[in-house]
Amino acid sequence: MMRIGCQTYAWQMSLPLYQGRIDHISEVVGHAGFSGLELEVIMLGEFATAERLRGALEPNNLELAALTLVEDWTSEHETPSERVSADAAIALTKSFDGALLVLCQIPGKDRKDLRERQRRLLSCVRDVGARAEDAGVRTTFHPNSPEGSLFRTSEDYEILLNGLPDFVGFTPDLGHVARGGMDPLAVVQQYRERVNHVHAKDMDDHGRWVLIGTGVVPVTPVAELLQKTGYQGWFVLEDESELAQQDPDGVAAQLGRYVSQVLRPLC
Repeated sequence: MMRIGCQTYAWQMSLPLYQGRIDHISEVVGHAGFSGLELEVIMLGEFATAERLRGALEPNNLELAALTLVEDWTSEHETPSERVSADAAIALTKSFDGALLVLCQIPGKDRKDLRERQRRLLSCVRDVGARAEDAGVRTTFHPNSPEGSLFRTSEDYEILLNGLPDFVGFTPDLGHVARGGMDPLAVVQQYRERVNHVHAKDMDDHGRWVLIGTGVVPVTPVAELLQKTGYQGWFVLEDESELAQQDPDGVAAQLGRYVSQVLRPLC
């Protein structure tokens, strides 16, 4: 059964207002009818302990869908600070049965020395994933699409999926896939066996992020494909529209209605 969650990035776009307010975000997301919440490490604040985080999620009938760790990973191996952050993220994720650790690189300023930088990133992801595997935590890699992203085109994705070890899954972000010039439905079909987590965002014909369900990204067809192929992971809505930045609570409520009216009937 595909499970539907909400990501915290809508609130992260107004970081000073919402950093560390996981109790508030959990209440909003739970009231909207989502089953799970995916948090970025930067949002945790005082909720960086399993006890505090569980205390925010459980009263709102939410599971921890995933914890997202975002780092530079530009060296051959993790820097000492990157390793400390990764180990803390692994330990926290381990405290929640079934939660995934999502690995995502901070986009660079350009794509110079692309193949070497891709190789270094994959080396770091392999190291983090191996330690997580040893701890009993499943991991997945989430590519993105800004101009300085190292994995943003069809050719990049082929290198990525050939380079990721078997114990690290693949998280296609439907909006980023589309912004990279690819068809999200085709990408999910091609790499379906590696997909263990999915992000959905939407954009218009000009590549601007818009409210999920109002743009050109095939969110519903991808959800239908996943359901038909027995997908049992999380389908996480991550709205980055201008409206979400202005009113993340209100957008979460709108997305909750979209889930109940459009996505849940597919499940």
